[in-house]
Amino acid sequence: MKTVYMNASGRVQGVGFRYSTKLLADQTKIIGWVKNETNGSVSIVAQADDDRLDKFIEAIRASPSPSGRVTKLVIKQIPPINQNGFIVKY
Repeated sequence: MKTVYMNASGRVQGVGFRYSTKLLADQTKIIGWVKNETNGSVSIVAQADDDRLDKFIEAIRASPSPSGRVTKLVIKQIPPINQNGFIVKY
């Protein structure tokens, strides 16, 4: 099990990015959360086994929203989180 913090920049707000990220996470059984940041980026914490997490990261890099575009994705490994499911933070 691995946990990462990601920060996505680009066209990631106002295009259904958080909603699409949640759908993707639910489909792939990722634990964590997604949240819009005041600087226009989106933060994501994701936890899963290496294979599912790698696929999730690649889907985020390609933008889970058809209208979105990720131009920069910063990824940092963090300690595990104690949470069930995947939520959208406001």
